[in-house]
Amino acid sequence: MSPQHPSEPSVSTLPQPRRYNGINWVGLRTLYLREVRRFWKVGAQTVAAPVVTTLLYMMVFVVALQGARPPLHGIPFAEFVAPGLIMMAILQNAFANASSSLIQAKIMGTATDFLTPPLSPLELTIGFSLGAATRGVVVGLVTALCVLPFAKLGISNILLIVWFGLISSLLMGMVGVLAGLWSEKFDHLSAVQNFVVMPMTFLSGTFYLVDNLPAPFDAISRFNPFFYLIDGFRAGFVGQAESNLTVGLVMSGVLTLVLGVVCWRVFKSGWRLKS
Repeated sequence: MSPQHPSEPSVSTLPQPRRYNGINWVGLRTLYLREVRRFWKVGAQTVAAPVVTTLLYMMVFVVALQGARPPLHGIPFAEFVAPGLIMMAILQNAFANASSSLIQAKIMGTATDFLTPPLSPLELTIGFSLGAATRGVVVGLVTALCVLPFAKLGISNILLIVWFGLISSLLMGMVGVLAGLWSEKFDHLSAVQNFVVMPMTFLSGTFYLVDNLPAPFDAISRFNPFFYLIDGFRAGFVGQAESNLTVGLVMSGVLTLVLGVVCWRVFKSGWRLKS
């Protein structure tokens, strides 16, 4: 065996990948802040625009039709529809944040920005999901403040509001992660938004009582997970629910865990990112 040349660095002196025991908190925090700053830079598009859309719904359904819509279960129509519109904004914006971030990274070739650093599949899942959830919560809070002049929202159960608000934004952030990874172009992402997310949102009891639907549509609506998210969130304000709140609480928690595992597995395999 020939001796090593003096000018050649030994293997032990070469830079080695940094190893982390447990979670790479620095990398996870950086990824999360990247996702938050990404939507905050264009706040007029990502925060203000959804709020304006919600206010237009309120103008049409509450102001323009004032007195034409009877109370639902004794709840004035404005107070009934407002929580549903807030939740609709949360769901759609949490989905949009993660899905658009990943599809843009794939198309523009910037996926290496988060694949090259020492971030594990779990840290990628948490970072993208929390970034999306943050946008959903921010849009939800701003929307709630803006609809107050149109609807006198009270608080019946703050725990329900917090649980369903947070879990819904996190859940839809993970759905957005999967949609962004699956999509190969913006047309694919638009198809998911227009033919899956949007119909499930509108057909979940946002503007009506599911109990008033004729059979079998009332039963079909109860298989829509968005129905339980919106109904549980609304119950936190008005104190009444169409669904079994225990079912909604358990379903939302289990579905979020399942989606978290699926996102972790997909990131681990590198599907549509490394292949």
